[in-house]
Amino acid sequence: MIKKVFTGAVVLTAALALTASTSFAKKYKYEGGAVANGGSVSGVVSFAGKPQTIEKDLTKEKNKEFCSKHPMNKGMIRTIEKIKSKDGKLEGAVVFIKDLAKGKEWKQETVKVDFKACDISPRVFTVRKTNKGEKEGNLMITNQDTDTLHNPHGYDVAGANRKTLFNKPLPSVGAVADVTKNLKRLKKKKSKHFFLQCGQHNYMEAEARIVWNPYYFITDANGLFKLDQVPAGKYKVTAWHPYAGEHTQEIIVSEGTETPADFAVKSTAHR
Repeated sequence: MIKKVFTGAVVLTAALALTASTSFAKKYKYEGGAVANGGSVSGVVSFAGKPQTIEKDLTKEKNKEFCSKHPMNKGMIRTIEKIKSKDGKLEGAVVFIKDLAKGKEWKQETVKVDFKACDISPRVFTVRKTNKGEKEGNLMITNQDTDTLHNPHGYDVAGANRKTLFNKPLPSVGAVADVTKNLKRLKKKKSKHFFLQCGQHNYMEAEARIVWNPYYFITDANGLFKLDQVPAGKYKVTAWHPYAGEHTQEIIVSEGTETPADFAVKSTAHR
């Protein structure tokens, strides 16, 4: 059994002031604008276990001579970090507020993912559903490896089930897969977890949380996160990690106030 412990302090509620919605907001029931005297939520995601790594023998894999040059390799053995933690702090957890319909403007920047040295960078990120009329620039995947075929395969994951969103070959260095159109298939009520894998080198994996508003943050090497310009109110804040599990606590944000919300992960959950 996985034990989950949540710690965090709460503060008082206050009023919400918002203006100017965006076209994206109307489509997905999120209204972005100015937040008058919003509060913030910040804290640390800690981890009581040890960092988790696995080892992959590349001797029977494709492009083994090239792929074995990765800095995490020892000869033909690739060390893959599944859970990164230092001094008990969890790196790469996505902290987010899921059901928040109004708030700050959502600056939707392109998510760029590299297939490089037979690895995927970043390993943990976020993705969003493509807006109506948006044709490019949501998620772009680039092959950075010379003379190496990569095959990005993206899935919408629900429990043990995977639904293919795209499967695109990147035959040469510099080849780019812009999968903006494919991400139109994400569903608000169902889509939570995005999984990316190379069809040529199955040990190349990355994970993403599907987000529906701009209130998310990926923890750094010290496990730190901060959500700013949060309208006053009561929310459920979730810390999600693909291998350490998902943990939620309720917090109350007050105008102009920083609300602490720490998460203490005590065991690992394996997908």
